[in-house]
Amino acid sequence: MKRLAFCTVMFAMTSLLNPGAAPASPPDAVYTAERIYTLDSAKPIAEAVAVKDGIITAVGSADEITALAERETVVHRLEGAYVYPGFVDAHCHLLSLGLQLDRLDLVGTSSFEEVVDMVMRKTRETAPGEWILGRGWDQNDWETPRWPTKEELDSVSPDIPVYLRRIDGHAAIANSAVLKIAGIDASTPDPYGGKILREKGEPTGILIDKAMDLVKDFIPESSVETKRRALLRAADLCISAGLVGVHEAGVTGENLDLYCRMADSDELPFSLYAMIDGEDSTLVERLEAGPVVRRGGKLTIRSVKLFADGALGSRGAALLEPYSDDPGNDGLLMVEEDSLAAISEDALDHGFQVCVHAIGDRANRVVLNAYERAQRALDIEGDEARLRVEHAQVLSPSDIPRFAELGVIASMQPTHCTSDMPWAPERLGPERIRGAYAWATLLKSGAHLASGSDFPVESHDPLLGFYAAVTRRDTEGNPPEGWSPEERMTREQALASFTQGAAYAAFEESVTGSLEPGKRADMTVLSRDIMRVPPSDILDAEVVMTIVGGRVLYEREEIK
Repeated sequence: MKRLAFCTVMFAMTSLLNPGAAPASPPDAVYTAERIYTLDSAKPIAEAVAVKDGIITAVGSADEITALAERETVVHRLEGAYVYPGFVDAHCHLLSLGLQLDRLDLVGTSSFEEVVDMVMRKTRETAPGEWILGRGWDQNDWETPRWPTKEELDSVSPDIPVYLRRIDGHAAIANSAVLKIAGIDASTPDPYGGKILREKGEPTGILIDKAMDLVKDFIPESSVETKRRALLRAADLCISAGLVGVHEAGVTGENLDLYCRMADSDELPFSLYAMIDGEDSTLVERLEAGPVVRRGGKLTIRSVKLFADGALGSRGAALLEPYSDDPGNDGLLMVEEDSLAAISEDALDHGFQVCVHAIGDRANRVVLNAYERAQRALDIEGDEARLRVEHAQVLSPSDIPRFAELGVIASMQPTHCTSDMPWAPERLGPERIRGAYAWATLLKSGAHLASGSDFPVESHDPLLGFYAAVTRRDTEGNPPEGWSPEERMTREQALASFTQGAAYAAFEESVTGSLEPGKRADMTVLSRDIMRVPPSDILDAEVVMTIVGGRVLYEREEIK
């Protein structure tokens, strides 16, 4: 009975966001540009767009659209610029990005010695009772790839708690002060879905996946006001990078309440599709309350985020066979299939989408099996449920067609491929690597694909993701032919994955994702034609303007 909520939500969204026929009154604004990519199959290329009350009313040639303008219409002549449907990051961590701005940024460090030096400098400005927090280290990038140890941190910070998360967020290094506070010692067992690395029986300070939960409750909580400011700072960064909205993967109850207050007071600057943290204590009551759709015109809460495994970089991704470079280890499965099927069925029954983190081929198979069981139990079709696999990074060939068959969305991050390609083949071996980051194969099978970045794991800049999707090269252009080039996306597919794909993954394809009359005026304006310039020039494109619901939220300084 409750599954009728799906139909109710879809009807409410259509009624709220799609006003139907264009009004007869003159547009508020007209935008003309060198070239406009609409992603409307009936009119894929245009020269101008008219906007009224935040909705596109007409798309066509510059002459016919500017003819609609009257005295009160603002005409933006974007000479030398190119307009695209607004880019959306379909998987990120917005609040984490904002909070990280005030913590140690360890991305790009070349050794743990460099990390230790940064911690030492931070101790000089850390008040008693505070922790030193940071994120971004990656042992795979160091001159000597190895797991760091607590003793190295203790040498510069014996008393101040130091807790530094790996770049993927699935492992952390803690000093002895943190381990003491959390009560972690030689007698502490590994939790289900987690691992405490040890040497001669003693914890080394490395905590993987669920082992990090042993520390989580002891980390000082940021104030609500600190979170509010962090969220706004992160949103400003995203908007200046051309993003008109994001899907935030895993938000706790307290933070959801903050987002709701900000939506009600019109503080949210762009569209925020928030997934409820599946382990949050308020999950049951939020499911019972039902979905929240476009609260304050910006905030949607209608999905649940769960974890099936860890990450490939920390060897926590659950594999069908052991790691090629660690034969005794096949990763960490965080949820059993029966449990995941039951949770998915309950969420669907309340009108909620389910989004599960799955990186390894074993985790992906477990998720697909659970989804199939839940859909069958409720007799829900894939297009209605729109279940998502977040990352879908390593897939068994037999499981790839199941995404299309079940209507499951592959929510993937192109820059993960180009970040992981130096070491992923060693983890997976020559045969299994063929099912990794398999964008083209998934698309050919008929699967829906939505692209994001997973920031702050990767950069929030969507152009880096677009470039990675169409080249499978790093920013230096290597390898020249692209890594596993047969899995590249076409430029049209890459653009769609950051626009139409993200809209579909959020049940919003009828109101955004392309530039058509009746849809919301969400547009990203760039200085380059990324659909036609040489691949190496894509990264030279600059954001000229970001338009959200007809409002110009960012404009490059020289054109103001």
